[in-house]
Amino acid sequence: MAKSYPPYMNATGLISKILDKIKVAATPDRFTQDYLATELGFSGGSARAFISFAKKIGFLGGDGSPTDLYKQFRNTNSSIAKAAMAEAIKKGYADIYSRNEYAHSLSKADLEGLIMEMTGSEKGNKTVQAVVGSFEALKGFADFDVSTADIVHEKPDSADTEVNIPVGPTSISSDDGEIGLNLSYTINLVLPKTDDVAVFNAIFKSLRENLLKK
Repeated sequence: MAKSYPPYMNATGLISKILDKIKVAATPDRFTQDYLATELGFSGGSARAFISFAKKIGFLGGDGSPTDLYKQFRNTNSSIAKAAMAEAIKKGYADIYSRNEYAHSLSKADLEGLIMEMTGSEKGNKTVQAVVGSFEALKGFADFDVSTADIVHEKPDSADTEVNIPVGPTSISSDDGEIGLNLSYTINLVLPKTDDVAVFNAIFKSLRENLLKK
């Protein structure tokens, strides 16, 4: 019975090169061999194994479509990108992490020993070494101290401050002598991020003249 190994590429040196290109290239609808060769510039047979490898770490869906992890990895916010890679590693190498939750902190020798234990492979096994090399290549893009779930995305500068302005009460009388209504309401105002006082003066002047008059 064939041994089952964690995700790997034999040409481990290609992993970081392809990932570097992924960061700057446009995200495709499907990550195909044509995309890998034409858009990223990796046409050799060794590079084709990246597609299967990327599926195993959760970067691509079964149909080759880029996942949220793939897209987060391309984020220019390095914290988001590195957290996405850390999540991908834990997903792809779940069997390793089930044996040691701090597998990313192991030395290469200790990681190799753990994989040998898992797979029953002999010392110096080329596939085990490829797994270690692939894991280490991915680890260079990861930060295991940050989770994508913990990252708070900043609000755009154009919607920086929200102000609640209570208004009222406002009386509404009835023409037929019936009892009128007293209403009160709150205006939620989102202010632009600016140091120009004139902008705020104009906003509040408009409010006063158009909404706050009795």
